[in-house]
Amino acid sequence: MTDPINPFEALFKQAQEMTKAFPAMDAFSPKVFEAMMGTMPRDMMEMMFGNGVNKDGLDARTRLLLTISGLTMQGAQNDTVVRQTVRHALEAGATQQHIKETIAQTSVFAGIPAMTRAMELAGQVFDEKEDDA
Repeated sequence: MTDPINPFEALFKQAQEMTKAFPAMDAFSPKVFEAMMGTMPRDMMEMMFGNGVNKDGLDARTRLLLTISGLTMQGAQNDTVVRQTVRHALEAGATQQHIKETIAQTSVFAGIPAMTRAMELAGQVFDEKEDDA
């Protein structure tokens, strides 16, 4: 008697074979893809995520600092998202000190490893900015 084929395993195997068929997938680099993503202009962030929608609410900078805090709480697991959020926070008017303090404050709840990882990712963005200057 033969074992039945697990449909999820078969689907996963098929997806792996399809991926191998795409020649560009060999050259795909998440870092290159991340570099292609632009940073939203400050005015647009303010209009969409800040006081443009809710005049008495949080501004875009504060919302982005809260997002950095949330990402740190999750352990700063998605490098690209953390770096992109730091870039947007800087564009929205946050300083490096604001970002560092936000991450440090979150360490009380998220732990030192999460804080260390988030600081490391934020530092990569800060280094980029210094290289551009």
